[in-house]
Amino acid sequence: MTNVPTPAEVDERIKTRSRFREAMIRPELGGIVGTIAVFTFFLLFAFDSGMFNSQGIMNWSIVSAQFMIIAVGACLLMIAGEFDLSVGSMIGFAGMLIAIFAVTLSWPVWMAILVTFVICIAIGALNGFIVVRTGLPSFIVTLAFLFILRGFAIFLPQQIERKTIIGGIKDVAEGDWLAAVFGGKVLGGVFEWLGDAGIIATFERGTRKGQPVVDGIPMLIIWALVLVLLGHILLTKTRFGNWIFAAGGDAEAARNSGVPVNKVKISMFMLTAFCACVFATCQVMEFGSAGSDRGLLKEFEAIIAVVIGGALLTGGYGSVLGAALGALIFGVVQQGLFFAGVESSLFRVFLGVILLFAVILNTYIRRIMTGER
Repeated sequence: MTNVPTPAEVDERIKTRSRFREAMIRPELGGIVGTIAVFTFFLLFAFDSGMFNSQGIMNWSIVSAQFMIIAVGACLLMIAGEFDLSVGSMIGFAGMLIAIFAVTLSWPVWMAILVTFVICIAIGALNGFIVVRTGLPSFIVTLAFLFILRGFAIFLPQQIERKTIIGGIKDVAEGDWLAAVFGGKVLGGVFEWLGDAGIIATFERGTRKGQPVVDGIPMLIIWALVLVLLGHILLTKTRFGNWIFAAGGDAEAARNSGVPVNKVKISMFMLTAFCACVFATCQVMEFGSAGSDRGLLKEFEAIIAVVIGGALLTGGYGSVLGAALGALIFGVVQQGLFFAGVESSLFRVFLGVILLFAVILNTYIRRIMTGER
Protein backbone atom coordinates (compact mmCIF):
# COMPACT_ATOMS: atom_id res chain seq x y z
CA MET A 1 0.00 0.00 0.00
CA THR A 2 1.43 3.38 -1.02
CA ASN A 3 1.94 5.88 1.77
CA VAL A 4 0.37 9.24 0.98
CA PRO A 5 2.39 12.12 2.46
CA THR A 6 0.59 14.26 4.97
CA PRO A 7 0.27 18.05 4.41
CA ALA A 8 2.99 18.61 6.97
CA GLU A 9 5.39 16.33 5.09
CA VAL A 10 4.60 18.08 1.82
CA ASP A 11 5.28 21.46 3.40
CA GLU A 12 8.69 20.27 4.54
CA ARG A 13 9.70 19.23 1.07
CA ILE A 14 8.11 22.04 -0.94
CA LYS A 15 8.91 25.62 -0.06
CA THR A 16 5.74 27.65 -0.46
CA ARG A 17 5.32 31.40 -0.68
CA SER A 18 2.62 33.53 0.82
CA ARG A 19 0.40 35.58 -1.43
CA PHE A 20 1.98 38.70 -0.03
CA ARG A 21 5.45 37.41 -0.91
CA GLU A 22 4.28 36.51 -4.42
CA ALA A 23 2.88 40.02 -4.86
CA MET A 24 6.10 41.59 -3.61
CA ILE A 25 8.21 39.96 -6.33
CA ARG A 26 5.91 40.92 -9.21
CA PRO A 27 7.90 43.06 -11.69
CA GLU A 28 5.01 45.49 -12.07
CA LEU A 29 4.82 46.30 -8.35
CA GLY A 30 6.93 49.46 -8.54
CA GLY A 31 5.09 50.70 -11.61
CA ILE A 32 1.67 50.09 -10.06
CA VAL A 33 2.59 51.85 -6.81
CA GLY A 34 4.20 54.74 -8.69
CA THR A 35 1.22 55.15 -11.00
CA ILE A 36 -1.24 55.26 -8.11
CA ALA A 37 0.92 57.76 -6.22
CA VAL A 38 1.42 60.05 -9.23
CA PHE A 39 -2.26 60.13 -10.22
CA THR A 40 -3.30 60.69 -6.61
CA PHE A 41 -0.90 63.63 -6.30
CA PHE A 42 -2.05 65.39 -9.46
CA LEU A 43 -5.73 64.70 -8.81
CA LEU A 44 -5.27 66.54 -5.52
CA PHE A 45 -3.08 69.42 -6.72
CA ALA A 46 -3.82 69.87 -10.45
CA PHE A 47 -7.39 68.68 -10.98
CA ASP A 48 -8.77 72.17 -11.61
CA SER A 49 -5.95 73.16 -13.97
CA GLY A 50 -7.31 71.29 -16.98
CA MET A 51 -4.94 68.34 -16.69
CA PHE A 52 -7.83 65.87 -16.71
CA ASN A 53 -10.04 67.39 -19.37
CA SER A 54 -9.97 65.98 -22.90
CA GLN A 55 -7.08 68.12 -24.11
CA GLY A 56 -5.05 67.64 -20.93
CA ILE A 57 -5.46 63.87 -21.04
CA MET A 58 -4.41 63.86 -24.68
CA ASN A 59 -1.29 65.92 -23.88
CA TRP A 60 0.10 63.57 -21.25
CA SER A 61 -1.06 60.51 -23.18
CA ILE A 62 1.04 61.56 -26.18
CA VAL A 63 4.12 62.12 -24.03
CA SER A 64 3.58 58.79 -22.27
CA ALA A 65 3.18 57.03 -25.61
CA GLN A 66 6.55 58.37 -26.75
CA PHE A 67 8.21 56.87 -23.69
CA MET A 68 6.28 53.60 -24.09
CA ILE A 69 7.45 53.00 -27.65
CA ILE A 70 11.14 53.07 -26.78
CA ALA A 71 10.58 51.45 -23.37
CA VAL A 72 9.22 48.27 -24.98
CA GLY A 73 12.44 47.65 -26.90
CA ALA A 74 14.63 48.69 -23.98
CA CYS A 75 12.71 46.42 -21.61
CA LEU A 76 13.03 43.27 -23.70
CA LEU A 77 16.71 43.99 -24.34
CA MET A 78 17.41 44.54 -20.63
CA ILE A 79 15.62 41.32 -19.73
CA ALA A 80 17.93 39.63 -22.26
CA GLY A 81 20.84 41.04 -20.25
CA GLU A 82 21.97 43.92 -22.48
CA PHE A 83 21.70 47.72 -22.78
CA ASP A 84 21.39 50.05 -25.77
CA LEU A 85 22.62 53.57 -25.17
CA SER A 86 22.31 54.52 -28.85
CA VAL A 87 18.48 54.75 -28.80
CA GLY A 88 18.36 58.55 -28.51
CA SER A 89 20.89 59.06 -31.28
CA MET A 90 19.06 56.49 -33.42
CA ILE A 91 15.92 58.63 -33.12
CA GLY A 92 17.71 61.73 -34.39
CA PHE A 93 19.54 59.77 -37.10
CA ALA A 94 16.38 58.00 -38.36
CA GLY A 95 14.38 61.22 -38.50
CA MET A 96 17.15 62.92 -40.46
CA LEU A 97 17.35 60.03 -42.95
CA ILE A 98 13.61 60.27 -43.63
CA ALA A 99 13.88 64.01 -44.20
CA ILE A 100 16.89 63.73 -46.51
CA PHE A 101 15.34 60.91 -48.56
CA ALA A 102 11.87 62.50 -48.82
CA VAL A 103 12.64 66.23 -49.02
CA THR A 104 16.18 66.55 -50.39
CA LEU A 105 16.21 63.52 -52.70
CA SER A 106 12.46 63.72 -53.48
CA TRP A 107 11.78 60.05 -52.81
CA PRO A 108 8.20 58.95 -52.13
CA VAL A 109 7.67 59.21 -48.38
CA TRP A 110 6.69 55.54 -48.05
CA MET A 111 9.99 54.54 -49.67
CA ALA A 112 11.96 56.92 -47.43
CA ILE A 113 10.34 55.41 -44.33
CA LEU A 114 10.89 51.80 -45.39
CA VAL A 115 14.53 52.34 -46.35
CA THR A 116 15.14 54.14 -43.05
CA PHE A 117 13.66 51.21 -41.12
CA VAL A 118 15.92 48.79 -42.97
CA ILE A 119 19.02 50.88 -42.24
CA CYS A 120 18.17 51.32 -38.55
CA ILE A 121 17.35 47.65 -37.99
CA ALA A 122 20.61 46.72 -39.74
CA ILE A 123 22.50 49.03 -37.36
CA GLY A 124 20.73 47.37 -34.45
CA ALA A 125 21.81 43.97 -35.77
CA LEU A 126 25.38 45.26 -36.10
CA ASN A 127 25.28 46.41 -32.47
CA GLY A 128 24.16 42.97 -31.38
CA PHE A 129 26.65 41.16 -33.61
CA ILE A 130 29.58 43.12 -32.21
CA VAL A 131 28.43 42.45 -28.64
CA VAL A 132 27.99 38.69 -29.01
CA ARG A 133 31.08 38.14 -31.19
CA THR A 134 33.58 40.22 -29.25
CA GLY A 135 32.20 39.74 -25.76
CA LEU A 136 32.45 43.49 -25.15
CA PRO A 137 29.88 44.98 -22.77
CA SER A 138 26.87 46.30 -24.66
CA PHE A 139 27.26 49.49 -22.61
CA ILE A 140 30.55 50.22 -24.40
CA VAL A 141 29.48 49.14 -27.89
CA THR A 142 26.25 51.13 -27.89
CA LEU A 143 27.94 54.12 -26.26
CA ALA A 144 30.22 54.19 -29.30
CA PHE A 145 27.19 54.10 -31.61
CA LEU A 146 25.57 56.87 -29.57
CA PHE A 147 28.36 59.19 -30.75
CA ILE A 148 28.57 57.71 -34.25
CA LEU A 149 24.86 58.10 -35.02
CA ARG A 150 24.62 61.54 -33.43
CA GLY A 151 27.63 62.62 -35.44
CA PHE A 152 26.02 61.46 -38.68
CA ALA A 153 22.72 63.12 -37.70
CA ILE A 154 24.61 66.43 -37.53
CA PHE A 155 27.09 65.89 -40.38
CA LEU A 156 24.71 64.69 -43.13
CA PRO A 157 22.26 67.65 -43.14
CA GLN A 158 25.10 70.14 -42.80
CA GLN A 159 26.84 68.71 -45.85
CA ILE A 160 23.68 68.31 -47.91
CA GLU A 161 21.44 71.20 -46.81
CA ARG A 162 23.91 73.44 -44.91
CA LYS A 163 21.64 73.30 -41.85
CA THR A 164 20.74 70.93 -39.03
CA ILE A 165 16.95 71.12 -39.35
CA ILE A 166 15.12 69.97 -42.46
CA GLY A 167 11.46 70.93 -42.84
CA GLY A 168 8.81 70.51 -45.49
CA ILE A 169 7.97 66.92 -44.62
CA LYS A 170 4.24 67.53 -44.14
CA ASP A 171 3.97 68.91 -47.66
CA VAL A 172 5.63 65.93 -49.32
CA ALA A 173 3.84 63.45 -47.01
CA GLU A 174 0.35 64.66 -47.87
CA GLY A 175 -1.66 61.77 -49.29
CA ASP A 176 1.08 59.22 -48.67
CA TRP A 177 -0.37 55.93 -47.41
CA LEU A 178 2.49 55.00 -45.08
CA ALA A 179 2.88 58.51 -43.68
CA ALA A 180 -0.71 58.28 -42.45
CA VAL A 181 0.16 55.08 -40.55
CA PHE A 182 2.61 57.08 -38.43
CA GLY A 183 1.19 60.60 -38.52
CA GLY A 184 -2.56 60.23 -38.91
CA LYS A 185 -5.40 60.02 -36.39
CA VAL A 186 -8.18 57.52 -35.80
CA LEU A 187 -11.71 57.60 -34.31
CA GLY A 188 -12.31 61.16 -35.47
CA GLY A 189 -16.03 60.48 -35.82
CA VAL A 190 -16.28 59.34 -32.20
CA PHE A 191 -14.74 62.58 -30.96
CA GLU A 192 -17.06 64.63 -33.17
CA TRP A 193 -20.00 62.85 -31.56
CA LEU A 194 -18.56 63.46 -28.08
CA GLY A 195 -18.18 67.15 -28.94
CA ASP A 196 -21.72 67.44 -30.28
CA ALA A 197 -23.01 65.73 -27.13
CA GLY A 198 -21.15 68.21 -24.95
CA ILE A 199 -19.04 65.50 -23.32
CA ILE A 200 -15.74 67.02 -24.46
CA ALA A 201 -14.77 70.63 -25.15
CA THR A 202 -15.25 72.26 -28.56
CA PHE A 203 -13.86 75.41 -30.12
CA GLU A 204 -16.05 78.43 -29.33
CA ARG A 205 -14.88 80.79 -32.07
CA GLY A 206 -12.93 80.95 -35.32
CA THR A 207 -13.08 78.73 -38.38
CA ARG A 208 -13.21 75.59 -36.21
CA LYS A 209 -16.15 76.75 -34.10
CA GLY A 210 -18.16 73.76 -32.86
CA GLN A 211 -15.46 71.23 -33.69
CA PRO A 212 -13.97 69.15 -30.84
CA VAL A 213 -10.70 70.36 -29.37
CA VAL A 214 -9.46 66.76 -29.52
CA ASP A 215 -10.35 65.46 -32.98
CA GLY A 216 -8.90 61.94 -32.83
CA ILE A 217 -6.32 59.60 -31.33
CA PRO A 218 -2.85 60.08 -32.88
CA MET A 219 -1.22 57.03 -34.41
CA LEU A 220 1.66 57.54 -31.97
CA ILE A 221 -0.63 56.32 -29.17
CA ILE A 222 -1.88 53.41 -31.28
CA TRP A 223 1.70 52.35 -32.00
CA ALA A 224 2.53 52.50 -28.30
CA LEU A 225 -0.43 50.34 -27.30
CA VAL A 226 0.19 47.81 -30.06
CA LEU A 227 3.89 47.48 -29.21
CA VAL A 228 3.13 47.07 -25.50
CA LEU A 229 0.53 44.38 -26.25
CA LEU A 230 2.75 42.49 -28.69
CA GLY A 231 5.77 42.80 -26.39
CA HIS A 232 3.78 41.43 -23.45
CA ILE A 233 2.48 38.50 -25.51
CA LEU A 234 5.95 37.75 -26.86
CA LEU A 235 7.47 37.78 -23.39
CA THR A 236 4.82 35.83 -21.50
CA LYS A 237 3.07 33.58 -24.02
CA THR A 238 5.78 32.32 -26.37
CA ARG A 239 8.82 30.08 -26.24
CA PHE A 240 10.94 32.96 -27.53
CA GLY A 241 9.89 34.91 -24.45
CA ASN A 242 11.28 32.12 -22.27
CA TRP A 243 14.50 32.32 -24.26
CA ILE A 244 14.71 36.07 -23.52
CA PHE A 245 14.46 35.43 -19.79
CA ALA A 246 16.97 32.57 -20.02
CA ALA A 247 19.49 34.59 -22.05
CA GLY A 248 19.46 37.37 -19.49
CA GLY A 249 19.32 35.18 -16.41
CA ASP A 250 22.20 32.80 -17.11
CA ALA A 251 23.48 32.86 -20.67
CA GLU A 252 25.84 29.89 -20.29
CA ALA A 253 23.20 27.67 -18.71
CA ALA A 254 20.77 28.75 -21.43
CA ARG A 255 23.25 27.76 -24.14
CA ASN A 256 23.74 24.37 -22.51
CA SER A 257 19.95 23.94 -22.59
CA GLY A 258 19.81 24.62 -26.33
CA VAL A 259 18.71 28.27 -26.23
CA PRO A 260 20.15 30.27 -29.19
CA VAL A 261 21.42 33.03 -26.90
CA ASN A 262 23.30 34.98 -29.58
CA LYS A 263 20.30 34.99 -31.90
CA VAL A 264 18.04 36.16 -29.06
CA LYS A 265 20.33 39.04 -28.10
CA ILE A 266 20.83 40.21 -31.69
CA SER A 267 17.06 40.08 -32.26
CA MET A 268 16.48 42.26 -29.20
CA PHE A 269 18.99 44.84 -30.44
CA MET A 270 17.10 44.89 -33.74
CA LEU A 271 13.80 45.33 -31.92
CA THR A 272 15.21 48.26 -29.94
CA ALA A 273 16.30 49.92 -33.18
CA PHE A 274 12.87 49.26 -34.69
CA CYS A 275 11.14 50.95 -31.74
CA ALA A 276 13.48 53.94 -31.99
CA CYS A 277 12.66 54.24 -35.69
CA VAL A 278 8.91 54.09 -34.98
CA PHE A 279 9.36 56.92 -32.47
CA ALA A 280 11.41 58.96 -34.96
CA THR A 281 8.92 58.48 -37.80
CA CYS A 282 5.93 59.49 -35.67
CA GLN A 283 7.85 62.52 -34.42
CA VAL A 284 8.86 63.62 -37.93
CA MET A 285 5.29 63.31 -39.18
CA GLU A 286 3.95 65.23 -36.18
CA PHE A 287 6.36 68.18 -36.42
CA GLY A 288 6.86 68.11 -40.18
CA SER A 289 10.61 68.42 -39.75
CA ALA A 290 13.71 66.57 -38.59
CA GLY A 291 16.37 67.99 -36.29
CA SER A 292 19.85 66.78 -35.43
CA ASP A 293 19.20 67.19 -31.72
CA ARG A 294 16.07 65.03 -31.61
CA GLY A 295 16.12 62.14 -29.17
CA LEU A 296 18.63 63.61 -26.71
CA LEU A 297 18.69 61.61 -23.44
CA LYS A 298 15.86 59.35 -24.60
CA GLU A 299 18.02 56.26 -24.04
CA PHE A 300 18.31 57.08 -20.35
CA GLU A 301 14.63 57.90 -20.01
CA ALA A 302 13.76 54.55 -21.60
CA ILE A 303 16.06 52.70 -19.19
CA ILE A 304 14.57 54.57 -16.21
CA ALA A 305 11.04 53.66 -17.33
CA VAL A 306 12.06 50.02 -17.58
CA VAL A 307 13.71 50.05 -14.15
CA ILE A 308 10.63 51.67 -12.61
CA GLY A 309 8.65 48.89 -14.29
CA GLY A 310 10.56 46.29 -12.29
CA ALA A 311 13.34 45.08 -14.60
CA LEU A 312 16.59 44.14 -12.91
CA LEU A 313 19.76 45.76 -14.22
CA THR A 314 21.37 42.30 -14.10
CA GLY A 315 18.88 40.90 -16.64
CA GLY A 316 16.58 37.90 -16.59
CA TYR A 317 13.66 39.65 -14.88
CA GLY A 318 11.18 42.30 -15.92
CA SER A 319 7.81 43.10 -17.44
CA VAL A 320 6.68 44.97 -20.54
CA LEU A 321 3.52 46.06 -18.73
CA GLY A 322 5.68 47.39 -15.90
CA ALA A 323 7.79 49.35 -18.38
CA ALA A 324 4.59 50.77 -19.89
CA LEU A 325 3.50 51.93 -16.44
CA GLY A 326 6.90 53.54 -15.95
CA ALA A 327 6.43 55.40 -19.22
CA LEU A 328 2.95 56.48 -18.14
CA ILE A 329 4.40 57.89 -14.91
CA PHE A 330 6.91 59.90 -16.95
CA GLY A 331 4.28 61.37 -19.22
CA VAL A 332 1.92 62.29 -16.40
CA VAL A 333 4.65 63.89 -14.30
CA GLN A 334 6.24 65.82 -17.17
CA GLN A 335 2.92 67.39 -18.13
CA GLY A 336 1.55 67.46 -14.60
CA LEU A 337 4.32 69.72 -13.32
CA PHE A 338 3.26 72.31 -15.87
CA PHE A 339 -0.41 72.06 -14.91
CA ALA A 340 0.48 72.23 -11.21
CA GLY A 341 2.55 75.37 -11.77
CA VAL A 342 5.83 73.72 -10.77
CA GLU A 343 9.11 74.63 -12.47
CA SER A 344 9.49 72.17 -15.37
CA SER A 345 13.24 71.76 -14.80
CA LEU A 346 12.37 69.79 -11.65
CA PHE A 347 11.31 66.95 -13.94
CA ARG A 348 14.98 65.92 -14.18
CA VAL A 349 15.18 65.95 -10.41
CA PHE A 350 12.19 63.64 -10.34
CA LEU A 351 13.88 61.28 -12.81
CA GLY A 352 16.94 60.99 -10.62
CA VAL A 353 14.99 60.46 -7.41
CA ILE A 354 12.61 57.89 -8.84
CA LEU A 355 15.48 56.00 -10.49
CA LEU A 356 17.26 55.76 -7.14
CA PHE A 357 14.16 54.46 -5.36
CA ALA A 358 13.39 52.02 -8.19
CA VAL A 359 16.89 50.53 -8.06
CA ILE A 360 16.66 50.17 -4.27
CA LEU A 361 13.26 48.45 -4.59
CA ASN A 362 14.47 46.15 -7.35
CA THR A 363 17.55 45.23 -5.33
CA TYR A 364 15.29 44.30 -2.42
CA ILE A 365 13.13 42.18 -4.73
CA ARG A 366 16.20 40.41 -6.10
CA ARG A 367 17.26 39.54 -2.58
CA ILE A 368 13.83 38.11 -1.86
CA MET A 369 14.02 36.01 -5.01
CA THR A 370 17.51 34.69 -4.38
CA GLY A 371 17.21 34.34 -0.61
CA GLU A 372 20.09 36.75 0.01
CA ARG A 373 20.29 38.93 3.10
